[in-house]
Amino acid sequence: MPRQLARLRARHNSFAALAAIALLAGGVAPSAGADTTKGTHQPVIGMPALDDDGCARIEKKLPTLSDWPKVESRIKRNPADEKRVAKILAGMTLAEKVGQMTQPEINSISPDEVRQYGIGSVLNGGGSWPGRDKHASPKAWLDLADAYWEASVGTRTKIPVIWGIDAVHGNNNIYGATIFPHNIGLGAAHDPCLIRDIGSATAAQIRATGQDWAFAPTLAVVRDDRWGRTYEGYSEDPRITRAYGYEAIRGLQGGHARRIGDHGVIATAKHFIGDGGTLRGQDQGVNPSSEAEMINIHGQGYYGALAAGAQTVMVSFNSWTNADLGITEGKLHGSRHALTEILKQKMGFDGVVVSDWNGVGQVAGCTNSSCARAINAGIDVVMVPQDWKAFIANTIAQVEAGEIPISRIDDAVTRILRVKLRAGVFDAPKPSARALAGSADALQARRDALQARRLARRAVRESQVLLKNNGKVLPLSPEAKVLVVGKSADSLQNQTGGWSLTWQGTGNTNADFPNGTTILGGLREVLGDANVTFSETGDGVDPGAYDAVIAVIGETPYAEGVGDLGRRTLEAAKLYPADLAVLDKVRGKGAPVITVYVTGRPLWVNKELNRSDAFVVAWLPGTEGGGVADLLVRGSHGDSHGDSHGDSHQGYTGKLSYSWPKTACQTPLNVGTEGYDPLFPVGYGLRYGESGSVGTLDETSPELGCGGTGGGTATEDLEIYNRTDVPPYKSYIGSAENWGGTEIGVDGQAAHSEINVVQSDVNVQQDGLKATWTGSGPAQIYLQNPAGGTDLRGYLNADSALVFDTIVHQPPAARTVISVHCVYPCFSEVVATSLFQKLPVGVKATIKIPIACFAAGGLDLENVNTPFLVYTDGAFSASFANVRWVPKAAKDADAQSCAGLT
Repeated sequence: MPRQLARLRARHNSFAALAAIALLAGGVAPSAGADTTKGTHQPVIGMPALDDDGCARIEKKLPTLSDWPKVESRIKRNPADEKRVAKILAGMTLAEKVGQMTQPEINSISPDEVRQYGIGSVLNGGGSWPGRDKHASPKAWLDLADAYWEASVGTRTKIPVIWGIDAVHGNNNIYGATIFPHNIGLGAAHDPCLIRDIGSATAAQIRATGQDWAFAPTLAVVRDDRWGRTYEGYSEDPRITRAYGYEAIRGLQGGHARRIGDHGVIATAKHFIGDGGTLRGQDQGVNPSSEAEMINIHGQGYYGALAAGAQTVMVSFNSWTNADLGITEGKLHGSRHALTEILKQKMGFDGVVVSDWNGVGQVAGCTNSSCARAINAGIDVVMVPQDWKAFIANTIAQVEAGEIPISRIDDAVTRILRVKLRAGVFDAPKPSARALAGSADALQARRDALQARRLARRAVRESQVLLKNNGKVLPLSPEAKVLVVGKSADSLQNQTGGWSLTWQGTGNTNADFPNGTTILGGLREVLGDANVTFSETGDGVDPGAYDAVIAVIGETPYAEGVGDLGRRTLEAAKLYPADLAVLDKVRGKGAPVITVYVTGRPLWVNKELNRSDAFVVAWLPGTEGGGVADLLVRGSHGDSHGDSHGDSHQGYTGKLSYSWPKTACQTPLNVGTEGYDPLFPVGYGLRYGESGSVGTLDETSPELGCGGTGGGTATEDLEIYNRTDVPPYKSYIGSAENWGGTEIGVDGQAAHSEINVVQSDVNVQQDGLKATWTGSGPAQIYLQNPAGGTDLRGYLNADSALVFDTIVHQPPAARTVISVHCVYPCFSEVVATSLFQKLPVGVKATIKIPIACFAAGGLDLENVNTPFLVYTDGAFSASFANVRWVPKAAKDADAQSCAGLT
């Protein structure tokens, strides 16, 4: 049976039996992928059972494991490689070994420094490009890759450097590259073969620009959708994540039993372990899971990925702690139990463990540039973007002092060299001369690799989920005349979401995606320009003059930290009130309303559903918006970028891989848990001809967020800064020069290139701090308790306000916010750009911002560590004095309105 036909059959019978038998040691012959033992009580996991299409089966049920399993990798040890590794290692100095373990960011290291320090790998973070040029050409990427490579092979050891990149939905940092749907959409496709194909296409995109190593896939099993990285997880269901983990690695790495393929790249299973299970969905927070839950929920994706031969595993920022269960691992970057005893020893992983961005600095007793505990825990490559020179010096000193055994260093470098041999980089030419980058027609080869538009459009079609279709409004006739409204109809920024050209996915325009198609553009393509009218806000048009209204609304881009909802509800109308306003303008005007919802997570959209005749979840579809249009219109096959292997003629086939909430605070909400009662369960999704049973839904929701308030009622001012820091608070500045914070001295002074602070007179002599943002980059001034957070709920209960005196010396030239943090990345902010711009220059003013404004934004008032922070992206100068939280001040006539701070 041809693969494409078998795939269609398998997708609609994903549990079809396949008698794939693998003979294992000990005389046991279970079906492929079974969890079994080898004469011990430890389970063993190998190659998964395959469906008719040759891809991993999404099992009906996964067996409950009693212990961490031994995972049998597709990529086996090669004795010749091991001998070569041992020989190279024996000839290396300590400094050369530590250089291999060090991973700086491209904007903080030159090719000459790679040569000087014998650096083993580099990375570029989200929003980092050669020459800091967002529109850098593929040739510019290749030129820099060549320069790093040539520098590395010019060292005494001649060990090639490798370059890692966050290619999480295609090679999403590259101008002009096709961007695929984010993982949450791919999970809804329930198609492991699609994941392999996308992995293979992403590897081709990466090779076209000269990188060797993809920091993907994310294997988080997300348990609380308030997490700002929910869209990076395929599903809340570990069955899907396990099958997808296997195929994602197969696609990215390709290859065979001993090598990564000639067209593949090194893949990374991340983030180990439990990143999707933190309390309240807090990024980098605490996962309180039992060991059994870690094994059977959060470990499943890794069993698939390691069985496929994943060569690297990235450590998670989260902690693993549950005092009631005696679990005290703390930050996983410092957990020897997790990284060595579980991952390397029990699971048998023989590749490289890499830290996340400055992750070692979060380990108790460590800094970004010094962490013997993390290396001893089992980290082999340390991602230390800026402080890499100090890290090298400190690590060498720690080895010489006996804090880090040389055996641990040798183990780390052995693993690094092993992976480099398996990846073929020792024998490969410079990056620009490799497959898919260098050829007789190199320019065309790179263009073809970067523009995988047919596959991306198919992925979009497969990922769409139809939640409501009252009156069988969909599909529309190909002759339909439609009115298109909503902020996301003509926005590639909103379509692509976070991790798209920039880290947060913000600051982009349609021009930044020259090969992309918006959803509006896709509708014009399938219906014709004359039949499509666009009005973003719905003003000045008569909906009744059209056959249908298509409203494209939803979330705007965010990534880790910034995307956390904290204590906010899941109510979409509170997060994006303009969306509801648009629907109110067009509903009930004589034409059915079809809502296309662009989102990185399930949200409570009862109000939006009630205003829609049909409702489609588009997730974050990437650059091929035409795939959304293909399914809205009957008979549209996406011919201009169509895929002969696709199934657009079948209409909607996507099924939820995340539960959809019935109420605004219904999180965590996970299939298989006690009391499970969603609005739409995992596996739900209508097809053409089905209308579902969606009636009028309840629209009541809590006013201030989820959870009780408590905390009593404050009666006294909380002084934070009064002529000087008020303990326990200390004043800091932060910028790209040191986001960790530079303390403002007792003389009231501190300086970065982006911001400087001196003492100033606001009420009396030298009672304030004058902060001047130079405009050379984003920066902040803030007051923080370095010991951690404090329960300040009593101030919300007392109708308090954040009160401070200020003098504006130069109004802000860019977006400016005032925020309160509950240990970053937990925070809430209000937009204060116009507030500061309207203040008279040189005149003192007292500002009062109700604490309720921050509470409505999701602030966790039980754990406030930064009660005052001012951040801006551009030039600005102002003095700040007498900073405090004042009970009852929110009721003052001159207090700010929360609505005016958005």
